[in-house]
Amino acid sequence: MKPTTRSAVALLAAAGLALGLGACSQAADEATERVDSALNETYQVTYEVTGANIESISYNGGGGDAMNPKLETVEKPKLPWRKTVTLRGIEAPLVTPVSVSYDGARSTCKITHDGKVLKEASGKGAAATLSCVAVSPVAG
Repeated sequence: MKPTTRSAVALLAAAGLALGLGACSQAADEATERVDSALNETYQVTYEVTGANIESISYNGGGGDAMNPKLETVEKPKLPWRKTVTLRGIEAPLVTPVSVSYDGARSTCKITHDGKVLKEASGKGAAATLSCVAVSPVAG
């Protein structure tokens, strides 16, 4: 190959590499933008708890983050109990009722988002502690 032909091939290869890396960089930037957007998106969920002899209910009340949710607790709640909260990004909705009774405890928890049940669970016995934990609808 002549030196001028080699130079032209090298120049074209470099240009192709630069364009290819630019496309990869653009795809990475778009992916980062989508993740950032999802992390900042807020959504509402409604927690519901029913049963008997519920001692307390702990739930993600929002204001925290995915790794450190801000848990709130209601002692001796009036049943049926219902609470709507706003969460952000991939922060998981969760609610945990604790029921204790020698005569038999029972509890049910449910998490809904836009009318769709994300998670539901029930328990009974001398002590019924259960958790409803769902995946953020923003994460999916």
